[in-house]
Amino acid sequence: MEERTDSDRRIASAVRRFVGALRPIPSAFRSTAARRIGLGLLVLAVAVVGVVAGVLLGARTETDVGPFRAEMSIMPSLVGDTEVAIPPLGSLHLNSHDGPVHLNVSLGALDPGRTEALIDDPAGITRASQTAVTDVRQGLIQLAMRTVGVSVLFAMALAALVFRNVRRVAWSGVLALAIVGGSLGSAIATIHPDSIEEPRYEGLLVNAPAVVGDARQIANDYGKYAEQLQQLVANVSRIYTTVSTLPVYQPAEGTTRVLHVSDLHLNPTTWPMMRTVVEQFGIEAVIDTGDITDWGSEPEASYVASIGLLKVPYVFIRGNHDSAATGAAVARQRNAIVLDNSITNVAGLTIAGIGDPRFTPDKATSPAGSGASKQTIEQVIGAGEQLAATIRGSGQPVDIALVHDPASAGALSGTCPLVLAGHTHSRDVRTLDQVPGQMATRLMVEGSTGGAGLRGLEKEEPQPLVMSVLYFDSETRALQAYDDIKVGGTGQSQVTLERKVIEDEQVAPAEGQRPAPTPTR
Repeated sequence: MEERTDSDRRIASAVRRFVGALRPIPSAFRSTAARRIGLGLLVLAVAVVGVVAGVLLGARTETDVGPFRAEMSIMPSLVGDTEVAIPPLGSLHLNSHDGPVHLNVSLGALDPGRTEALIDDPAGITRASQTAVTDVRQGLIQLAMRTVGVSVLFAMALAALVFRNVRRVAWSGVLALAIVGGSLGSAIATIHPDSIEEPRYEGLLVNAPAVVGDARQIANDYGKYAEQLQQLVANVSRIYTTVSTLPVYQPAEGTTRVLHVSDLHLNPTTWPMMRTVVEQFGIEAVIDTGDITDWGSEPEASYVASIGLLKVPYVFIRGNHDSAATGAAVARQRNAIVLDNSITNVAGLTIAGIGDPRFTPDKATSPAGSGASKQTIEQVIGAGEQLAATIRGSGQPVDIALVHDPASAGALSGTCPLVLAGHTHSRDVRTLDQVPGQMATRLMVEGSTGGAGLRGLEKEEPQPLVMSVLYFDSETRALQAYDDIKVGGTGQSQVTLERKVIEDEQVAPAEGQRPAPTPTR
């Protein structure tokens, strides 16, 4: 009879203690069945511990999902479900399946190359939506295989340390395979396909339902939009032909043409539209009065990389949705100029601008219809007063002043002939209160060039995408005329253009009081 090992002696000792508690059972049964049961329970316990350790330490994988680099991992759980983390915005939770495994998906940084390709390619949105499902499926298959592999290996390694017996190690591996396979199979068998329509949001994403409305409707509308994108851009390119036939105002040779845009709100389709207008109209500079992003987060910074595609100077001021990081990302573009209580000379025009003093990407901080606080009013009006002081102290005539919220414009009356703004997502043209003896100042508020982003899909009628071409006399640098361009909202393709000549235009006077800051948009 071969000598027993230390492991066998330890097991025998544990079994003897277990057997001692079973005195009512006949000794013949106790000596055989009890020892086998004890060993079986011990092997099972070792397999369970190995599976849990393997899942916690190794059940994770990385995969590409569209422009994102995503990390997927599995955790033991009694309730199942899926959590999708989108740093730094927060996370959404889906009742995707029942226990005993919980799926975590973390969307990492955007890949600049894939993001730029998605923005530039008119069919990129459609392809991304199609391939994303395949990407996720492949990632989950890879994760499941890795989970099974590491769990079985950990269980067998732990069994080898405990038992030092080949047969018991093999049994631990078989039990681990059964546990993991059963757990994953249970999750697959209890999948709730409709859970994507009823997510629970945490972090900044609590505003997602209010911002984007019904997810299913948005997906449908954006699918239609992607299909019609080529037609939309083609229609925009026809605008130039229409303009050339308008007899009201013929731009003189040397006229300076500037494109005014605002509130792009991450809409990727604005870039090809803007590029077409820049090329067809001979635009010499683009002015953006803010809110190029939605949340001002680091992942959104890659959106501004398309500024370079316009190949003309891009003058930008921050909106209340743009963080300091957003401003820095714009400033890194070769053709971009970011103004923050400063003055620049572009295309023969002297332009002064200041960013919005607020950073309020969360709409809940100032819900629609609520009155602005006294501090907010002072901040916004104070920004206009700061810029007015800078203009007066510069000792040079300024042709255009830029603010994001039109409520900042009042203090600029008499400092320059033209103030450009955005923020309200609605076009407006008016003269500011005029101080006797000072020049008249015109305020032009642009609508949303991005159709307010995904929020433009909240209503049955999508918000149109708008921009304006401004014509300046090359000698006097005075505004002569402007074209209001409007492209039917997301999912639509009609294009309209209305030319307005300054000398013939009736501009509504501003009211006696300075306007309060518009509720955060």
